[in-house]
Amino acid sequence: MIDLRQLRQFVAVAEELSFRKAAERLHMAQPPLTAAIRHMEDELGTVLLERSNRVERLTPSGQVLLEEARRTLRQAERALQLTRRAAGGLVGSLRISFVASAAHGVLPAILRAFSQAHGEVDLVLREATTAEQLAALQDGQGDVGLVVLPCAGAGDLELVPLREEALVAALPDGHPLAVQAAVELSDLAQEPWILFPRSAGPGLHERIVTACRSAGFVPRVAQEAIQMETIAGLVAGGAGVALVAPPLAAAGRAGVAFRLLAGRGTPVGYQLALAFARRTPLVDAFVAVAMRCEMPGGADAADA
Repeated sequence: MIDLRQLRQFVAVAEELSFRKAAERLHMAQPPLTAAIRHMEDELGTVLLERSNRVERLTPSGQVLLEEARRTLRQAERALQLTRRAAGGLVGSLRISFVASAAHGVLPAILRAFSQAHGEVDLVLREATTAEQLAALQDGQGDVGLVVLPCAGAGDLELVPLREEALVAALPDGHPLAVQAAVELSDLAQEPWILFPRSAGPGLHERIVTACRSAGFVPRVAQEAIQMETIAGLVAGGAGVALVAPPLAAAGRAGVAFRLLAGRGTPVGYQLALAFARRTPLVDAFVAVAMRCEMPGGADAADA
């Protein structure tokens, strides 16, 4: 019977083509190593190494064993790693929900980093609004969500802020204000607005309305839409103006002019956070990766 220790010894000799160097690499004396290889040859009934006073080359049988031994040792190491991960709760699946426009920035970066660190974990992804995510997390239908703050109805969910930036104005191309590098929020007082419905994103909805009130007006809502990309599309169609997350501006959109906001009521904060109902090893691992993950420039857009 040939065990993993003997396979490691053979691989060392085959790679070094020297019993002396292989023994040094294995931190053992040379005579026992030479005896171990001879025992393997006797066990297998074939010569593995062509040698005179030194190792010349592998025989065809030795080449086959080297390839298979490497594969076996890799699999054995993987089995040990998976066992250790299982002991720490780092196997299985993780249910992740996210606001739709997070897929343009923060989400891909986090998923890549998490998969590299924890490739054995199956990720189950679901797009949803912040309100839908909060309800699912509270009902045990998800593990962690990427949501937009402030969150109304978060209850006992834990919220970990991830990124914060300021919303920008989205104007139809050709709008008189589009010639300016920045616009004041009060300049949009007489414009029709495209806004998130309060039911889908009460926190962000209230933040925008409060900013408008601080600038001296109440926005006249002409259309409502849940997703920022949809809002940008309606702006491009001339249905009104809106406030959206910076990545939409960075990506560009035909028919839309994105401008920085200035004046009373600004900046209008936009904050993405991680939400979860309970800590588990997998949730902790995901949060840790997300917190240290380098995000794309311009941050990420998110829906209400």
